[in-house]
Amino acid sequence: MLYRRSLIPGGTFFFTVNLTDRRGDLLTTHIASLRAATRLVLQHHPFEIVAMVVLPDHLHAIWRLPDGDADFPTRWALIKAGFSRGLPKTEAIRASRSGKRERGIWQRRYWEHQIRDDDDLARHVAYVHFNPVKHGYVGQAVDWPYSSIHRFIRAGTIPATWGVDQNRRLG
Repeated sequence: MLYRRSLIPGGTFFFTVNLTDRRGDLLTTHIASLRAATRLVLQHHPFEIVAMVVLPDHLHAIWRLPDGDADFPTRWALIKAGFSRGLPKTEAIRASRSGKRERGIWQRRYWEHQIRDDDDLARHVAYVHFNPVKHGYVGQAVDWPYSSIHRFIRAGTIPATWGVDQNRRLG
């Protein structure tokens, strides 16, 4: 089956990429492997990571592709494969995946959205950074270690007090 993707050269895109087992925590448990796979892809297929957050079972990223380049599917395939190769083969693998020599770690599909303008970008960056709070992992965004929010705070773009769960008492 062919999926319609918005392949815009030099575009900026928001992604959600999930593990097959949404109860798992492979992404944070093996964060070094994910970072290494991403760095390797960046070396051979450059792009800018505008914002990113890694949660135990899924991640959100905003990428800006180079001018004339629209190939984010290859980049995701390489990141997923590189991460998967570094893990022991303990997951259940369905026959449909086994026949294609696939692991059972990642959901095959992912969500992508083309960023339309600066307001759209700002909303998606905020979504990325607030996601650990939304899911209840932390009471404020700065407390999640696997987030680009720390880069934004160092740059002075976001204050360290941004992204506090108003419904949760911090103590």
